[in-house]
Amino acid sequence: MRSFRLVGLALVFLIAASAPARADGFIVPFLGFNFGGDSGSTCPALTNCKEKRANFGVALGSMGTIFGFEEDISYAKNFFGETPAGDNSVLTLMSNMMIGVGAGPVRPYFVGGVGLIRPHVSSFTGSIVSFDGDQNTFGYDIGGGITGLFGSHVGIRGDLRHFKTMQDLDLFIFSNQKLDFWRASVGLALNF
Repeated sequence: MRSFRLVGLALVFLIAASAPARADGFIVPFLGFNFGGDSGSTCPALTNCKEKRANFGVALGSMGTIFGFEEDISYAKNFFGETPAGDNSVLTLMSNMMIGVGAGPVRPYFVGGVGLIRPHVSSFTGSIVSFDGDQNTFGYDIGGGITGLFGSHVGIRGDLRHFKTMQDLDLFIFSNQKLDFWRASVGLALNF
């Protein structure tokens, strides 16, 4: 068993030493929608969904030949549904590790990380605010996607991720439960 570990460790060092050290930076502004879980959408799945909760954001980072890192920032207005007398939203700021293909025109990847998930809810009755609350929560995301490049610097990226808070929320519409939802997005991939 020990010899297998030594051979495996030697192979890892050999591959790491033979691969040139390079990393491509990227910025991906994206549009998408939230569905499933607590998103206020009646859509339990990605397909056959008529009531989507829109979001937008940007992902930026660096990808090597296999491993990468990204910061993902997104915002979804009316996350829990539209109300005539109030507003709500969810902001996510996630730091993610990436594993995937960092070269070539087609680049699939898996992503996972941790960060801030910040829901906001306010409810108005006439001109008096009956509830207004925000809560910073620690959460995680996991998912994957694919980037298709048309040249060496511009392409399109499709992404699907699952988000969940690690802490229970204590907001007007949530009491002692975790926020849980999916996000699908498409963005303009700009590599440099």
